Amino acid sequence: MKVLVAVKRVVDYNVKVRVKADNSGVDLANVKMSMNPFCEIAVEEAVRLKEKGVATEIIVVSIGPTTAQEQLRTALALGADRAILVESAEDLTSLAVAKLLKAVVDKEQPQLVILGKQAIDSDNNQTGQMLAALTGYGQGTFASKVEVAGDKVAVTREVDGGAQTVSLSLPAIITTDLRLNEPRYASLPNIMKAKKKPLEVLTPEALGVSTASTNKTLKVEAPAARSAGIKVKSVAELVEKLKNEAKVI
Repeated sequence: MKVLVAVKRVVDYNVKVRVKADNSGVDLANVKMSMNPFCEIAVEEAVRLKEKGVATEIIVVSIGPTTAQEQLRTALALGADRAILVESAEDLTSLAVAKLLKAVVDKEQPQLVILGKQAIDSDNNQTGQMLAALTGYGQGTFASKVEVAGDKVAVTREVDGGAQTVSLSLPAIITTDLRLNEPRYASLPNIMKAKKKPLEVLTPEALGVSTASTNKTLKVEAPAARSAGIKVKSVAELVEKLKNEAKVI
């Protein structure tokens, strides 16, 4: 079974994000970039499927600038077999990314596509669902457990009331939640081996996909600084402030 895993290059989660002086976007100069944490979980799940003998080949794909090859090499060091970079310097929308992934899916014909449920930069949580709609594949979102048996995959997913298990026919789309697994660290020998694994570079034009967006970012602002809290001496004083100052009751 061939598994396709989508990964995204994002600002490292330990970095404090800064807004550019002209409010045109996020300042990425000299900022540490990493693989999106949810994408790391997706790669780990694919590697575990391969270790179980379920998956025979793992392909990782990323859409972004040339520097995204760094994150693809990391995925190769974690156990993926080959990588594809769809090179684009544009700030792509979720729909544009889904269309590009659809073109890669058509090209590679994987039986299972695994994505992180969301990226920690845009936080949209849209690409997996859009890709499922474009491909017509069944989808299991927010997966906390994945079990493949024959041409079916059972996905336990988190819902408001607890957990729900859905059965999907392959090919299928899965998006990962935090509780699915604990990603491993790449060993030094595997990092060295990853340098020799194949990495194919494509363009949206080569895939026949238009990435033109109808959205335009007008302004990006940092959230307002929080004011310091206060201590109250009694429940009555707390109720009074909640009613008259905060106006929440």
